[in-house]
Amino acid sequence: MFVAVALLTIAVTIGAGLALWHLRADGGPPAMVGLLHGVIGATGLGVLLLVLRGPAHGVAAGVGSFGTTAAWLFGAALVTGIAVLMRRRRADAVMIAIHSGLAITGYVLLLAWNSLGF
Repeated sequence: MFVAVALLTIAVTIGAGLALWHLRADGGPPAMVGLLHGVIGATGLGVLLLVLRGPAHGVAAGVGSFGTTAAWLFGAALVTGIAVLMRRRRADAVMIAIHSGLAITGYVLLLAWNSLGF
């Protein structure tokens, strides 16, 4: 579980930097930084899916479904992130906002599940 949280924390941190970089008027961040963000996030999602295959955690605290919900949200963020990467030159701010909203919501649920369920 620690590895999943660590990887997804790194991905969220890079994503926050990308969002701020994108707001600058000089054309936005290089595609390689976005690709690195995506690879780390996808790896974190893969590790989270492996954790979910184990025994149920957090049921007694009422957060038993948070891990599964976080995984779905991260999966949706991955799909929208790929769409942002494919439309790099015309990346719509709404698409980026949807991507970050999904990822941040999944991250908050992951942290709640990690702190209360393990």
